[in-house]
Amino acid sequence: MKLNLQKPLVIFDLETTGLDLVKDRVIQLSYIKVYPDGKEVRGDELINPEKTIPEEVVQLTGISNEDVKDKPTFKQLAANLSNVFSGSDIAGFNSNHFDVPLLAEEFLRAGIDFDFSKCRLIDAQTIFHKMERRNLAAAYKFYCGRKMEEDFEAHRADQDTEATYRVLMGELDRYAPGANEYPEKVLENDMQVLAEFSKTNDNVDFAGRIIWADVKGERKEVFNFGKHKGVPVADVLRFDPGYYSWILAGDFTYNTKQVLTRIRLREANK
Repeated sequence: MKLNLQKPLVIFDLETTGLDLVKDRVIQLSYIKVYPDGKEVRGDELINPEKTIPEEVVQLTGISNEDVKDKPTFKQLAANLSNVFSGSDIAGFNSNHFDVPLLAEEFLRAGIDFDFSKCRLIDAQTIFHKMERRNLAAAYKFYCGRKMEEDFEAHRADQDTEATYRVLMGELDRYAPGANEYPEKVLENDMQVLAEFSKTNDNVDFAGRIIWADVKGERKEVFNFGKHKGVPVADVLRFDPGYYSWILAGDFTYNTKQVLTRIRLREANK
């Protein structure tokens, strides 16, 4: 099935030094950029993380410290990657929980304030889990009719990106209107619908330190941790302004600090 696109869609995957959004770094980024006219552009970059890749990651991905020692850093690639992602919707597998938040951190570390709120974020894993509840290999077998190991090398971003693209297309085929007898298993071939369906939480920042919540009948940003948990951020900034400085100096993600700063500036300008 051809994707119904109003603007480009970037399907991407990361391999990283680990799973910590604050401390870990990207070692491979691969993408497929699909345009509304059907044109596809692929990119694949090995990236020097400027830190040692743990042995367990080397064993998992096959990407060694030797492989990346002469490769560009993320900061050196950031401007070009920002151009790739700008003006596009973004899709991946588990991307809303990990790949997008880590990519946001890498952009901010590189001095690029990429506004992901302007992108519709589509997570093929969330669609899969809501519909079938399994992993990428099972998704590939279910939607594409083949074992993933028959077509791809495991745990490489370029391979997983290709598989994710095929899974997303297979999902749209399987859940197209009229394609099955279950009315609850219907998905429109529309990026806005898919982005809404991919959401699993009410996070304001990617790490979930600030969330949307109903406060006396109004939807507000509230803290989701610490001594002010459940309290509207705007209220805390007013009665405990030092909390803002504490977070900015603390071991929080750049994205959390960025979101908090935007709220602070918004409230100051009211």
